[in-house]
Amino acid sequence: MIPSPPQGVWELGPFPLRAYALWIILGIVVAIWWGEKRWVARGGREGVVLDTALWAVPFGLVGGRLYHVATDWYRYFGEGRNPVDALKIWDGGLGIWGAVALGAVGAYIGLRQQGIRAIGAFGDAVAPGIVLAQGIGRLGNYFNQELYGRETDVPWALEIYQRYDETYGYSETIGRSTGQVLATVHPTFLYELLWNVLVAVALVVIDRRFRLGHGRLFALYVALYCFGRFWVELLRADAATEILGLRINTVVSVVVMVAALIYVWRARRGREDPSDLRAPEDLTGGSPEDAPPLAGR
Repeated sequence: MIPSPPQGVWELGPFPLRAYALWIILGIVVAIWWGEKRWVARGGREGVVLDTALWAVPFGLVGGRLYHVATDWYRYFGEGRNPVDALKIWDGGLGIWGAVALGAVGAYIGLRQQGIRAIGAFGDAVAPGIVLAQGIGRLGNYFNQELYGRETDVPWALEIYQRYDETYGYSETIGRSTGQVLATVHPTFLYELLWNVLVAVALVVIDRRFRLGHGRLFALYVALYCFGRFWVELLRADAATEILGLRINTVVSVVVMVAALIYVWRARRGREDPSDLRAPEDLTGGSPEDAPPLAGR
């Protein structure tokens, strides 16, 4: 059996240290670092990914929260609910599709601010890092004892403990473990984490073999992630909004996966020229260090 952490928050004086937030931040840092290296290797200017992230990350966090609140509205609105809780992003709850959609809008704005139009190439560069960041972020769900699957007795089952907080009383997510096991369940956070790592590796291998460009690698990331998420959702047992008897995330996974595969099939083949990844001023002026690298790099 896999034990759950005894708590997800540590009080450092007046400041709460939240594991969920720490894993999300670590994932973002890894995605930016790896995306920067891949962008420069494709011919882009150093610093572009970080500057773009200043737009994409806030947009992504807002989009992820909006998707979560829209699809899990019953957690925040209605009798006995507090709508203010919808703003408490630190307690968990980010929908990946909303994060990617609005994050892409932020990336577009950030790139245009820098005079760069190759948003497809940017997506291809950051795709492996994004899916790896998603896997890292799932560790936050582990510490929050959330998003787990149905009860099971498999050897790798996850133990869900009762927790107690002086303010909120007994719960599964808030406070410190009492040691009482409430259930043993499928560790769907772990299934998705492992799948995300596998997708990140697959994207790198496929990109090196086929040199995908024009957003096709990013679309492939979306399709592969949705394929894994579809199966993970089938193991989930927590309350969720349903469409035609299916969890909404199951339906969204299928729809988004099909759309992504159509893009991979119909999009332009080949990879952008390194000069396409530069702003006009980078190509006409600046120091020798700013010149585009060789196309074969």
